[in-house]
Amino acid sequence: MLDESLLDAPEALARADRRGLLRGAAEAGARVRTAARHAAEAGVAELNPEGRPRAVLVAGSGTAASGVADLITALAGASAPVTRIHPTGVAPAAGAMRWTLPGWAGSVDLLLIVTADGSEPGLALLAEQAYRRGCSVVAVTPRQSPLREAIDGAHGLVVPMASAPHGEYDAETSAAGPGTLWALFTPLLALLDRVGLLTASAEVLQSVADRLDRTAERCGPAIATYSNPAKTLAAELADSLPLIWTEGEAAAPVGRRFAAVLAELAGRPALAAELPEALPAHGTLLAGTFAAGADPDDFFRDRVDEPEPLHARVVLLRDRPTGGLSAAPAARELALGHDTAISELEPDEGTELEALAELLAVTDFAAVYLALASAAGA
Repeated sequence: MLDESLLDAPEALARADRRGLLRGAAEAGARVRTAARHAAEAGVAELNPEGRPRAVLVAGSGTAASGVADLITALAGASAPVTRIHPTGVAPAAGAMRWTLPGWAGSVDLLLIVTADGSEPGLALLAEQAYRRGCSVVAVTPRQSPLREAIDGAHGLVVPMASAPHGEYDAETSAAGPGTLWALFTPLLALLDRVGLLTASAEVLQSVADRLDRTAERCGPAIATYSNPAKTLAAELADSLPLIWTEGEAAAPVGRRFAAVLAELAGRPALAAELPEALPAHGTLLAGTFAAGADPDDFFRDRVDEPEPLHARVVLLRDRPTGGLSAAPAARELALGHDTAISELEPDEGTELEALAELLAVTDFAAVYLALASAAGA
């Protein structure tokens, strides 16, 4: 159950936020600025690449690493194929996971390693393997970490991960924390700009940080729910199964990250799919057990002490106002035709990275509010 009264009680939210998640969301813009500075200090701007890499490989652990790989695929996939190297192992522990380069990887490819931990020996072994194959290696990892010592120097370039301005988050949630994504992602944006795979100059990164700051002002705990898009979305998702439908290349990875963060931080199931394929993929859910008003049990049974059943709710994410062909009207028609509520998020005008940043910020804040208010109401 969601305690909606908590959403408009900033002091109570602060007490409930023992993991520093709201602070992490608010500090995302600051993390971008610090991470951009670390990238410059590490020498990213002085790199003289001989040409674009044939392919980009991304390896790391946790929600942030998978989100970074997904975002890079959306932004740079048209310039070079992007492949995420998934870990294998018997447990999701630093010492148990291993990563292996695909057989085709070689001297014309670029390996990116991202981790908020830095103690994974499997990533150090991967860097060694890449070094033997001739791959270029760039890692973003905490400043004091075994991985940095293993990669620094002849094995590749290491950019220290930007720490939180006012102290780190709880170690158990840092991989999914809102600020961690930008601490790992920003140096790679600067690098991929340098090698010609996307546009992310220092000025562009500054505009992204500014957009994150403005969005944090709109979504902060002191802003009332009725004018706060993140709190509004969190309240709308109470007791619902979110069907996150995305339109636009930048919105797709945001939708998948939103589903992952809802599960990891708020303990809420969610499904993400891209339009127009989302309509046949999720259409049956709107008419089945999760349909609005669906109740196969006896209507007169006493439900006072029972939790409300989950009903589907569509969340439509679009990366910017879309001209021309759009599946959004068909999505609205399908949802409303099944009496299913729909929430919509669309960023203000700006660059692709600014639009992506705004959608990430709003959905991260919404996931945090849902996590805090649900925990308080449990």
